[in-house]
Amino acid sequence: MTDAPALFVLAVLLVPLGGLFAAVDSAINTVSSARVEEMVKDQRGGAVELLRVLGDRPRYVNLMVLLRILCEIGSTVVFAGALLDLLEPAVALGVAAAVMVVIDYVVIGVGPRTLGRQHAYSISLGAAYPLRALGVLLGPISRLLILVGNAITPGRGFRNGPFASEIELRELVDLAQERGVVAAEERQMIQSVFELGDTSAREVMVPRTEMVWIERGKSAGQATSLAVRSGHSRIPVIGENVDDVLGVVYLKDLVERTYTSSDGGRSVRVDDIMRPAVFVPDSKPLDGLLADMQRDRNHMAVLVDEYGGTAGLVTIEDVLEEIVGEIADEYDTDEVAPVDPLGDGRIRVSSRLPLEDLGELFDIEIDNDEVDTVGGLLSYEIGRVPLPGSVVEAHGLRLLAEGGRDTRGRVRVHTVLAEKLDRDDEDTTDRASGRDRGNPGSADGAETQREEHRR
Repeated sequence: MTDAPALFVLAVLLVPLGGLFAAVDSAINTVSSARVEEMVKDQRGGAVELLRVLGDRPRYVNLMVLLRILCEIGSTVVFAGALLDLLEPAVALGVAAAVMVVIDYVVIGVGPRTLGRQHAYSISLGAAYPLRALGVLLGPISRLLILVGNAITPGRGFRNGPFASEIELRELVDLAQERGVVAAEERQMIQSVFELGDTSAREVMVPRTEMVWIERGKSAGQATSLAVRSGHSRIPVIGENVDDVLGVVYLKDLVERTYTSSDGGRSVRVDDIMRPAVFVPDSKPLDGLLADMQRDRNHMAVLVDEYGGTAGLVTIEDVLEEIVGEIADEYDTDEVAPVDPLGDGRIRVSSRLPLEDLGELFDIEIDNDEVDTVGGLLSYEIGRVPLPGSVVEAHGLRLLAEGGRDTRGRVRVHTVLAEKLDRDDEDTTDRASGRDRGNPGSADGAETQREEHRR
């Protein structure tokens, strides 16, 4: 009976102490490193120490969680011990559990965390020096407990523990949207930044089947023509095949060499003016790729797969659109209907229309197991990526590619003008397949298409 008052006092002291640790935990999870750096420049008291704390934020968050749990459990045990001197054991334990659940939830859970977010910088600055001292004294214990927890947890654990993850920051963003602090678009943008580290370059790349490239022996004039037709300002230069990327030729360099040239750049080869290509693995996370591009002032990288072949390419616009979404400009066009009969035997169809549906429109059977769409058929027959103006005659049909610039400024085939061939044309098609007609995705193809339009 004589120990009960002392135990009550100790329990009362442990509860607000646990609330203090909860408030500090919430505060250091809320503060921004950029704003603290400004405070350091303004010589704000405690700002230097707080910046050091933020440099190892997970360590101190884990420490605050440990101390808070210690206070919560300690106060519950002490309070139960005090009640055992006054009540029957079963009653004492039941009362202690019920009372401490309410007190811990309100005094340690809700109240201090709310104050920690409302006054994050004041609390963090005041707690910076004690935090550094506690980190030195109790940091090894916290790290040891994390190692033990990871060892007994199935699967791969977290080196810094599960308490200091980006999930809490994401929850803050969601809460800010619910309270009207940030708009839905702003929330989506912030969440996209978090997802950059979980997204590989392979997921946003232009695949090798859609790459527009030029052979090393082509002239600067041919490369300029290809750049204008395709809408690309940077074109990979290849050697023997697409897996042999030698460099990248820039439209700016092409114009500079051909503008004052008397022969239109025919005497200058692209491999004489190309720049070195940047190669990165296709598994590289987008946040690291974006940082590299900013550091090296590079806007395009060639992605290499695990076998050393060219998987595709990615531009800085591809990465930025993962954050801000699709960027539309004055060149963008509205989506067209998949099928648009023109009334003269011709039908305009979407390049994504399945081949089976195209065959039904003309009551023919298109036997091609290699591709599934009309755009894919164009690529297959030409042998390279098609561009607007490409003409293919195959399976009794004449297909004319149409399109324009997409949301990234690249020229793409959006629709295909399809018509049925006459019997004479079909016989000609049997003797000369669509592949022989050239591909405007290359310099030779561009010349072929211009000749066709002249005729």
